[in-house]
Amino acid sequence: MAKKEKERGQRNKGVRLKKSQIINKVIDYFKLAPTQILNYKQICAGLEFKTTPQKQLVVNILDQLTLEDFLEEVDLGRFRIKSRGNIVIGKFERRSNGKNMLIPEEGGEPVFIPERRSKNALNGDKVQAMVYAKRKGKDTEAEIMEILERAEQRFIGVLDVSDNYAFVITDSKVLANDLFIPKNKLKGGKNGQKVVAKIIEWPENRKNPIGEIIDVLGEVGENNTEIHAILAEFGLPYSYPDEVAKLADKIGDEIPKEEYEKREDFRKVTTFTIDPKDAKDFDDALSIRKLENGNWEIGVHIADVTHYVKPDSIIDKEAVNRATSIYLVDRVIPMLPERLSNGVCSLRPHEEKLCFSCIFEMNNEAEVVNYRIGRTVIFSDRRFTYEEAQEIIEGADGDFKDEILVMNDLAQKLRKNRFTHGAINFDRHEVRFEIDEKGKPVSVYFKVAKEANKLVEEFMLLANRTVAEFVAKPKNKNTQPKTFVYRIHDLPDPEKMENFATMVRRFGYKLKTEGANTDISKSINKLLDSVQGKKEEDLIETVAIRAMAKAIYSTKNIGHYGLAFEYYTHFTSPIRRYPDMMVHRLLEKYLEGGRSVTEKKYEKLCKHSTDMELLAASAERASIKYKQVEYMSERLGQVYDGVISGVTEWGLYVEINENKCEGMIPIRELDDDYYELDDKNYRIVGRRNKKMYSLGDAIRIKVARANLERKQLDFSIVK
Repeated sequence: MAKKEKERGQRNKGVRLKKSQIINKVIDYFKLAPTQILNYKQICAGLEFKTTPQKQLVVNILDQLTLEDFLEEVDLGRFRIKSRGNIVIGKFERRSNGKNMLIPEEGGEPVFIPERRSKNALNGDKVQAMVYAKRKGKDTEAEIMEILERAEQRFIGVLDVSDNYAFVITDSKVLANDLFIPKNKLKGGKNGQKVVAKIIEWPENRKNPIGEIIDVLGEVGENNTEIHAILAEFGLPYSYPDEVAKLADKIGDEIPKEEYEKREDFRKVTTFTIDPKDAKDFDDALSIRKLENGNWEIGVHIADVTHYVKPDSIIDKEAVNRATSIYLVDRVIPMLPERLSNGVCSLRPHEEKLCFSCIFEMNNEAEVVNYRIGRTVIFSDRRFTYEEAQEIIEGADGDFKDEILVMNDLAQKLRKNRFTHGAINFDRHEVRFEIDEKGKPVSVYFKVAKEANKLVEEFMLLANRTVAEFVAKPKNKNTQPKTFVYRIHDLPDPEKMENFATMVRRFGYKLKTEGANTDISKSINKLLDSVQGKKEEDLIETVAIRAMAKAIYSTKNIGHYGLAFEYYTHFTSPIRRYPDMMVHRLLEKYLEGGRSVTEKKYEKLCKHSTDMELLAASAERASIKYKQVEYMSERLGQVYDGVISGVTEWGLYVEINENKCEGMIPIRELDDDYYELDDKNYRIVGRRNKKMYSLGDAIRIKVARANLERKQLDFSIVK
């Protein structure tokens, strides 16, 4: 302790300290020996406070800390920490702004950990901390005592290499310090290149962590470099392991004779796929034929991936880790090797393929009279793009016109019935880019779901719901449902719904937030219909989605609120989602009369799949944002009409009407007054002139700056 006291004294010499700094030093001094009883003379000596004003301030601080319940006065003029606090284990969340938090493992409120008490823990580390007695009027604080388990950390940045040293200059939200890289840890990286690095050591007395380069992504600004950087930022893979790809390449195309004998043969039934024009991984196909009784037999045929990918194989383990394919602006990062996803398993036209199928007998009112589930072999007669199928629906001639029109009619009736029962109609426009051969965005367009998209969607929803019901609703009422993987969606949070209702009232709309679930969902649908084509359409749809709970995977079924289904799963996309592969395997087991599997194992896989889905969605949004900034970087100075899409104390977010690119007007740009946030009314208000900028207001902006590194657009107001 004597050494630490001396170091403190050295730092205090010749430095005029603020009262807040002296308070922190006194608190830290007590925490070095939390059981010791100290008087002001001992503290001043230990901290080498020698001037009379400093000593008097320490006396005052001791009284203040006693009033705040942090210290107790054991006897006259002698103090100690009132409570040693509790030892808590949890996850450390580091923030570059210094607002670090401890998330207790056993639940409870997050606890603030000042930077000086963080022991250089990294974001995600499992730590043991002491939570100190709460000071009156102050946040509860903790101090890390030990780092129990290091989280895997990767940081993206640009290399700054000099003759004697190197740094990775990061723009991380969880790390304020750049990484020092020894010259022997550069892995061939050169000055100015974008790299992936990890921390190998962070001594307590060092400002900068010591790291090493684990991958060189390439030159800053190159398309591949930046897309790979986005994936690496979220800890997602950007290449496929060679050993896995080589194993997949050995899987043959030919279907063994015994497989035909095990399966229902649909090769002579009219079958086709309908997919995006750039798709290569065709998970699903639809078949149709008229039955002798006048009903329709509709087959929903799903690629039989699990026939080829066996549990615990190397390919399966890689699929588990990835859990999902990732769809970025200019590429797909597949869950399965390309040999399987685009070849062997893909339901390509004019090829015999193995499937797992739901076969429905439906009458002309789209009511399911009967169904069966089983393995099949199909032959796809035609590959349609959504655009080609849509042209036929709108009256053009084309292959299988009659079949497509019948299926569209049935799908429309299924859809109408779904909304009657309380499903919510979120039909959002998706931003898409035309990309040149170098990955540069040359134009922006919007993907709009039309009848062809909805035709496929309705039959996929029907198959997913039917499979879930088959497992979850045993024929014998005394039998417990077997463990299964469900896609669940909880009820909206009441507080978020009230806030949403308050917001839409500003635009003159009403929203029901109480009553039966169907009443609330119908009110949401009415609102979404009302805003179609209005300037506030995108804004209200976005806030509506944020008010909803997130859909997740779980073995514990609570139903799917958004779809108004009591039972729902994901069965129809095993090429791109691991939960669908789990569903296929469980379905096969249960169809053959197998016993229920262990819930704990599958719940863990469900949580992992949900987490990976969220990461993939974040990477997709980041890639869109990057391309938006890249697209707008060539339009600096141009003027656009937009709408205020967000209001914060640091500025206004504005979405451009023409291309949906979002940027910010920094609060400093509003120099005609001092503006204050009125968060209850979603606006900022000028203190003197009372001028207001409100959420949803139309506004004219000019593109001022485009920062590709930060994926950030700055706008200025056109007055």
